[in-house]
Amino acid sequence: MTSLRRKAVSLAVACVAAAGCTPDQILDVTDPDILNVEDYKTAAGANALRNGVLSDFQAAFSGSIDGVIVSTGNMADEIRSTDTFEDRLSVSSRTMIENNPALLGTYRALHRARSGAETAAGVLRAVAPEPKRNVGEVFLYKGFTEIFFGEMYCSGVGFAKNTDGVLAPGPQLTTQQVLQMAVASLDTALLQADTSNFVRYAAQIGRGRALLNLGQFAQAATAVQGVPTTFQWLTFHSTNSGRQENQVWGALSVTAPRYTVIDREGTNGLPFLQTPTDPRMPWAATTRNGFNSLHTRLPDQRKYGRTTSIIVADGLEARLIELEARLQGGTQADRDAVFAGLNALRTASRSVPNPAGGAAVSYTVGAMTGTAPTTQAAAVDMLFRERAYWMWLTGHRLGDLRRLVRQYQRPAESVYPTGTQAQPLTGNYGTDLNFVIPFEERNSPTFSGCINRNA
Repeated sequence: MTSLRRKAVSLAVACVAAAGCTPDQILDVTDPDILNVEDYKTAAGANALRNGVLSDFQAAFSGSIDGVIVSTGNMADEIRSTDTFEDRLSVSSRTMIENNPALLGTYRALHRARSGAETAAGVLRAVAPEPKRNVGEVFLYKGFTEIFFGEMYCSGVGFAKNTDGVLAPGPQLTTQQVLQMAVASLDTALLQADTSNFVRYAAQIGRGRALLNLGQFAQAATAVQGVPTTFQWLTFHSTNSGRQENQVWGALSVTAPRYTVIDREGTNGLPFLQTPTDPRMPWAATTRNGFNSLHTRLPDQRKYGRTTSIIVADGLEARLIELEARLQGGTQADRDAVFAGLNALRTASRSVPNPAGGAAVSYTVGAMTGTAPTTQAAAVDMLFRERAYWMWLTGHRLGDLRRLVRQYQRPAESVYPTGTQAQPLTGNYGTDLNFVIPFEERNSPTFSGCINRNA
């Protein structure tokens, strides 16, 4: 910035010395940090656009204290707010409000990442079609943002079309249509994957996740076939800027945090904070207070540090998708196979990013004792409990709660946190099952509010 100021001063001095200089000329300074539309319609510019997609996705997913992971965990049973702001407290209590500044940022960030991926795909195809995997990669990011929209928000999200920076409003889509759009994006990612196993495996897992949300279990299992259990797609974090830090850590583990991890929330919540500690859900007791000092002695997650990478999708999730598809058979043989499959995952060595930095750390969980459940309901409970533990604080839990209501016909009040909120919060939990679309979206001529608020 110092060099830019010097350039501006030099130009101004030169202009003043010249005859016929105008004020507009004094202010006419080129800023090399700005990427204009015509600048990115080149091979070099297209790559900068691609890098922006990756950055915007990270910011929406895990680069904000109100990002996808934290916000969905707050509405589910992984996290609760320790704030003084109704923005976040309303999410904890399942009483959503349209005018929510904190969550408006999350909604905008997801749209920014998706719209940027759509724009980048068009430019890459036009000016830098090789290697194909770059096009596949941005469609991968597009597909995952669409999955997040489908899992987080009520039916009725609208998607504007971005043409050279000009937005045209699009129609409202049902949750099913959003998820179908995600599958289509990931299909394209697979077609463009080229020799990139990263794009191929990540897109396969994304397709499996979207198809599970659509209740297409057999298709979901087929989608993830061949993904190695050891595969991991990670976001990377650093201290270069706040946006690049691991903001799950920033939301939960700083002094006076806005959020905290929670155990057995609202009657139905799972026992995440176990003693002895389950290695999938590391935590420790502390003497910290929350942002609202009435929240005292907050437990702290130990899964992430300030720069720890976060798993977006991995081969373990692929195996869980396959096991859920197998469970749909409904026989005791199916339940036995799922029990054995879950124990195979628990007894295998698992490598994950190290919260202290450095090389990955490995652990095993140990097999469940006893025998497989003898009822389908108990087997579903077992599977979703294992999913919750393996994918704790990765943005999956709210989608799973919605699926339990939508596809397994569980009453919502037997799934979500319910009843009287724990102190120091007061009052009862509400009945919302998903995020409401922000009030600002009503500025769109094609938007008229949520189509429905059901799961």
